[in-house]
Amino acid sequence: MAARVIDGIDEVKALIGEHLGYSEWFAVTQERVNLFAEATGDHPWIHVDVERAKKESPFGGPIAHGYLTLSLGPVLYPQIVAFKGFSLGVNYGANKIRFMSPVPVGANLRLGVKLLAVDDIAGGIASTMEFTFEVEGNPKPACVAEIIFRSYV
Repeated sequence: MAARVIDGIDEVKALIGEHLGYSEWFAVTQERVNLFAEATGDHPWIHVDVERAKKESPFGGPIAHGYLTLSLGPVLYPQIVAFKGFSLGVNYGANKIRFMSPVPVGANLRLGVKLLAVDDIAGGIASTMEFTFEVEGNPKPACVAEIIFRSYV
């Protein structure tokens, strides 16, 4: 799927309040969970001990770290939207992040994006996006976060 191209400040501002689309489904593998655990030093058994998680976890097996789910934004977001007419874009942070349901290892995950607000800043704009990470077959989102990007002309 090709990303939706949004060209310049005026086009971005015209889309405030709109849902911009969805990414493709992305498989969350045990290998990715293990690599995330290694990268972050976060090794709870619920994520990395498959046999114990199958026996003791209320989820029936290992689940992805919440922050792994959130960190997939840079993988999935470019499938949805591409800003044009800017010299530089940076991640500025987040207003609110909620991990609402688990992402079981082996599940498919996708991202939906809604443009919530656009504010003028020196040299460009700050866009606040609602990122909703969905697990295929689960009606409740895995994660909902307000992410802020700064785009400079």
